[in-house]
Amino acid sequence: MSSDEELRSRLVELTVEFIDIPSVSFAETPMVERLERFLGECRHLQLARVGDNLVARTNLGRSRRLVLAGHTDTVPVNGNARARVEGDVIWGLGAADMKAGLAVMADLARTQVEPDLDVTYVFYAREEVASEHSGLEELFVARPDLLVGDAAILGEPTSGKIEAGCQGTMRVRITLRGARAHTARPWMGRNAIHRLADLLGALSTFEPRQPVISGLQFREALQAVSVQGGVAGNVVPDEVTLVVNHRFAPDRDIEAATEAVRMVVAPHLEDGDGFELTEFSPAGFPAVDHPLLAALQRRSGAEVEAKLGWTDVARFSARGVPAVNFGPGDSTLAHRADERVDAASLLTVYRTLEALLAGQS
Repeated sequence: MSSDEELRSRLVELTVEFIDIPSVSFAETPMVERLERFLGECRHLQLARVGDNLVARTNLGRSRRLVLAGHTDTVPVNGNARARVEGDVIWGLGAADMKAGLAVMADLARTQVEPDLDVTYVFYAREEVASEHSGLEELFVARPDLLVGDAAILGEPTSGKIEAGCQGTMRVRITLRGARAHTARPWMGRNAIHRLADLLGALSTFEPRQPVISGLQFREALQAVSVQGGVAGNVVPDEVTLVVNHRFAPDRDIEAATEAVRMVVAPHLEDGDGFELTEFSPAGFPAVDHPLLAALQRRSGAEVEAKLGWTDVARFSARGVPAVNFGPGDSTLAHRADERVDAASLLTVYRTLEALLAGQS
């Protein structure tokens, strides 16, 4: 086992290298090729490449298999393309989300030759874009055999805490109708944009549910995120479109969540208006009692919290694989120009996972 100082240095160096490899969504090939070279000489691993997704697995005949998964893509550059190290902090695009998590996974994959359980390391593309482009979903469809496991840990940034489950997310397009007229004679028409007033009022006073599920408190949300309307500067608009985003807790499926939104907006809809579900991703149920994940909690010593955002935990949950989020870095720094991760977080997450793979509960 490496000393903490040796391991810290190795993880910092690997994180810096990964940050310096551009991998904005749809351009992850160089990152995947580097990971393939990094792990390709490990005789204890079997590698499989599916497009820009890479899976490395041990096949030791253990009775249990754990999946460690992380996405290789980042959001677009924001003046932070290159990594820099200042003291204990690594700065750069994807530092927290999630090049640091990839560094932990890659080093574990290379060094943990005889783990107490079989391990599948999944490096997948296109998480930061629309769900239809997901590399993880591509794997589930094309090679589900590569993702079989008793439990899964997603290396999303959690500051070394365990975030269980995740809320679902959906977008609804609401269209309100009116009648065109000249703005000099507005009484001859009906202003569709003005009709938004009561609907927006209902959204702004919406009281979110805060259900407790498996001992964890979730908090739902309903927000207007986009408005489009208007024809010309001298025309009373006859149509306006409002997009609403709803984050819903794991005790509701898509149908129940859609109906909850409909109940809020229905009093403000008339014949001819539109209500359309345009995009959705189901929630992930919080798996806090699976033996492997319970062992992770004991090893980390951290409290388990509810994941209020959406992560690929939901994809594993939908396939019957209990999953949690656990990784280095602060999620509130993700996608920011000042994105960063501290080396102490890297070390803590690594040691926790190292002990879990060694069977230390």
